[in-house]
Amino acid sequence: MTLKVVFMGTPEFSIPTLSEILGKGHEVRAVYTQPPRKAGRGENLRKTPVHEFAEQAGLPVYTPKSLKPASAAEQFKAHDADVAVVIAYGLILPKPCLEAYPFGCLNVHGSLLPRWRGAAPIQRAIMAGDTETGVMIMQMDEGLDTGDIVLADHIPIPQDMTAGDLHDVMKHRGADLLCRALDALARGSLIAAPQPKDGVTYAEKIDKAESKINWQLPAEELHNHIRGLSPFPGAWFEMTSGDNKTERVKVLKTAISPAQEQPLTTTNGEIIINCGEAALKLLEVQRAGKKPVGAKDFLNGLKNGFKVNKI
Repeated sequence: MTLKVVFMGTPEFSIPTLSEILGKGHEVRAVYTQPPRKAGRGENLRKTPVHEFAEQAGLPVYTPKSLKPASAAEQFKAHDADVAVVIAYGLILPKPCLEAYPFGCLNVHGSLLPRWRGAAPIQRAIMAGDTETGVMIMQMDEGLDTGDIVLADHIPIPQDMTAGDLHDVMKHRGADLLCRALDALARGSLIAAPQPKDGVTYAEKIDKAESKINWQLPAEELHNHIRGLSPFPGAWFEMTSGDNKTERVKVLKTAISPAQEQPLTTTNGEIIINCGEAALKLLEVQRAGKKPVGAKDFLNGLKNGFKVNKI
């Protein structure tokens, strides 16, 4: 049995789920996404990744700035869908939208709720040093990621996994899990269970101020922090090159290393920086306006060496 679906998503992360829904033969009545925004040097309006994908698939696209006005809620209800699917949409759904369709709104959430409710569950799980996370399909209510859980899939987090790595795993696992939920919904066998009351944590939106590396912190904490911000927005430090120019350098991949005699060690094509405890070996870095490179190539690009500011 196929379902009539309204899809709501914005970034590239949402596209595999929409693609999988279409591939399973469900009827997508409408796609909701964030409005086009100015981007680039010319500040031209740029459509969201979901917007572009939906247009290529011949789907009707809606880009309201808010769903709170009564007219927006009425338009939403008029799609006469069975269920709405929400994944990284970016707008709050008011009660009339949550109750517009017989099966409500299903949300694809990137954590094992109630841990990491909120905006940045992928990054926060890694930054906290979690060794496991997951994807959950939630029946949305008016709270912040407080709805009942209908399906879950656990995902291990290896010590060297970055937020970008986890993002790529999760977007496909989430797509598969959501379609499994739709299949169960069509059969009438989807069961929802309340979230545990204990273990609630919140994944606050990433603040730009968090990106600056504080070398006084322990290496393990910094390692988790850096990989949780990789590749975007990217943790960074300031360096002064041998020709006395100061610039920011993003750190994208690291490994924990024993502390060295000197605060900064650059031998045999390696970069090791002492931290509050132990040290970090920089495996992949990126200078402003340049591509990510390994430590050896980074050092080769600096003829006169460099120093790290505020180690």
